[in-house]
Amino acid sequence: MITIEKISVMNLENAVRGARNPMNSWQKSDSYYDEKGNYILGENDLDLCRRLAKAGSDHRKYLRQIFVSMDICAPLYWWKEFDTYKVATVANSCSTMHKVHAKAFSREDFSCDRLSPAALSQLDALIAFLEERRLAFVATKDKAAWHDIIQLLPSSYNQLRTVTMNYETLVNMYYARRGHKLAEWHEMCDVIKSLPYAADLILVKEEE
Repeated sequence: MITIEKISVMNLENAVRGARNPMNSWQKSDSYYDEKGNYILGENDLDLCRRLAKAGSDHRKYLRQIFVSMDICAPLYWWKEFDTYKVATVANSCSTMHKVHAKAFSREDFSCDRLSPAALSQLDALIAFLEERRLAFVATKDKAAWHDIIQLLPSSYNQLRTVTMNYETLVNMYYARRGHKLAEWHEMCDVIKSLPYAADLILVKEEE
């Protein structure tokens, strides 16, 4: 499972203005803010942005200046793959080291929506043991109990991170992961497709 919320897209105006710097064509800019405060790309600016986006990463540098922030709660097995994208990403995560013992363990802490009944019973047994060790650590501060938790914690354990990326990173992410076997990546790609002007600026290879 994966939950993606609190999505913000920032700096579109400045990125588009910068895209016109190479040809000093600022006078052709026709974008504007609507009554809700949203930055709307005009016909001229959108045409330029499309052409640059399709021309390749050397020409679409402005995409690196369109920033996206979102809160993602996902299992550790998904985060291991997300961490491939180290360039132009920043993430602040909830701390497993400091806070794993702060609340009782339950099924809701794990991505178990596709487990078989037999596997789910094994997870329930592990959750019960983790909770027993958590209570022992809370009561005694015995590091042995804490290490039992940390070293037994399965990769299905969910972690929340606030992540900042840019549109160029999302181009790479979308085309690398849209056919992935993990359902979480398909949900992430659906979110990417829903971002402002994604069809024009991120899905740059669709027509090809």
